[in-house]
Amino acid sequence: MRLTAKQVTALLEDQQLLIQGPAIDCDFDLLHYDSRQVQENTLFVAKGAFKKAYLDGVSGVTGLVASQDFGMDLPLWLVSDTQKALAILSAAFFDYPDRKLWIGAFTGTKGKTTAAYFAYTILKEATNGKTALFSTVDRIVGPKPEDKKKSDLTTPESYELYKDMARAVAKGMTHLVMEVSSQAYLKNRVYGLSYDVGAFLNISPDHIGPNEHPTFADYLAHKEMLLDHSDQVILNAGMDHYKTIYQHAAAKHSTVLTFNRKGASSQLPEQKPTVLFHSDKTELHDSYFTVSDQCALPALSELAGSYRLNLPGDFNEENATAALMMTALAGAKQAAMKKGLDEVTIPGRMLSLALPDHGVAFVDYAHNYASLNALLAFAKKQSPEGEVIVVLGAPGNKGVSRRLDFAKVLSKQADQVFLTADDPAFEKPEDICQTIAQAITNPTLGIHYQMDRIQAIRESIAFAGPKDLVVVAGKGEDPYQKINGVDTPYIGDFAVVKNCQRELKEGKFTR
Repeated sequence: MRLTAKQVTALLEDQQLLIQGPAIDCDFDLLHYDSRQVQENTLFVAKGAFKKAYLDGVSGVTGLVASQDFGMDLPLWLVSDTQKALAILSAAFFDYPDRKLWIGAFTGTKGKTTAAYFAYTILKEATNGKTALFSTVDRIVGPKPEDKKKSDLTTPESYELYKDMARAVAKGMTHLVMEVSSQAYLKNRVYGLSYDVGAFLNISPDHIGPNEHPTFADYLAHKEMLLDHSDQVILNAGMDHYKTIYQHAAAKHSTVLTFNRKGASSQLPEQKPTVLFHSDKTELHDSYFTVSDQCALPALSELAGSYRLNLPGDFNEENATAALMMTALAGAKQAAMKKGLDEVTIPGRMLSLALPDHGVAFVDYAHNYASLNALLAFAKKQSPEGEVIVVLGAPGNKGVSRRLDFAKVLSKQADQVFLTADDPAFEKPEDICQTIAQAITNPTLGIHYQMDRIQAIRESIAFAGPKDLVVVAGKGEDPYQKINGVDTPYIGDFAVVKNCQRELKEGKFTR
């Protein structure tokens, strides 16, 4: 892996990013954007709120790509956008690993991780293990335990993205399933990247705030960018704003593949869904559904049939149908589809545990209006005679609109809520919880406060009766809490509930 000065100039000129470049002829052995990772003979990309002081005492930088002249005695490529420059240069530095992989990508407000795991598990079976996964939870680049690591971002920085693609190719991977967030386009982390198949699952207000998208229109526009860079596209015909999204997709694709629940009213009556699905049965630990190909497309011929899904909740059937369509387009056969959905497990998603004399607990990563609303609606249906008891908080310093959204869902779907900390960052969790509580409109909803998240979960379980459902939302199996800028170790919601279950069985449980 190496870049020449002439390559750098040509790549930046080709993308119309170069304002001014040096007249030199040299090679670079490393490309990077993190001063802590600099080695000998590094071309450094000064992205974001970069300051000259960041390179004080750092040796090894022999070239600089920046959006301003910092007055450093280094060959300088002055560019109009350092994020885009980093993406273009990273792709070249790692020898365009994206061109050596079949890539399927999911976007949506909720369900990206679930759908990605469904597709990954199916394709892993179909390709004999040669499928990689880039998700909110994990990045998996190969078949061995050391090829798996926890994710920091839904879609990583472009340099990390191409680096991990290159690792996947080196380990023999032929396919990649990934999540693509609106932030990935807002921050140009996927600039220049194309996908074989892009699936748009749903859209609802989220990630709108001072440090994120200024408006819903901006959020939607960045979500739609996935469709512009996909060879084939899949849309959920039952989602909000479907007409707008369909028209955007149809402007650039002669064929737009769609799916919907059987019997659902169409927002575009003249456009019949490509695929229909319907629920057969949903239980506390799994669900059963049937899929039919309405247009008899050869590329989708393998997906028609009945499936057992190793997750409860009829809302997961939408994600599974999208995954079936994507993997069919990748060439998967029905045997792999059935086995994949039957065996799939997703860290932190719809994990259920029976609690002796205290009902059932669900642990889920639900962290926005749409996902929490779907989860609590499912819980209500499963326990009509019991109460739905929710444990949740909201992240600090981002997604401020979620707090009011959570209040709206809780007012409609919950009987009791235990408000607690959830990645408070630089805010006080008490203040975040008060914002949620003050927006709750249901006077019969019981509101409890406990800022120690482990203790809040324990108190909710102690409160629950035999027919109640405890829903612990937000953290799943995350191993840390973000507190005052520090990733503070946390055992994870599932581990807390598991410990409570063990203590209940042993007769040792106390709140």
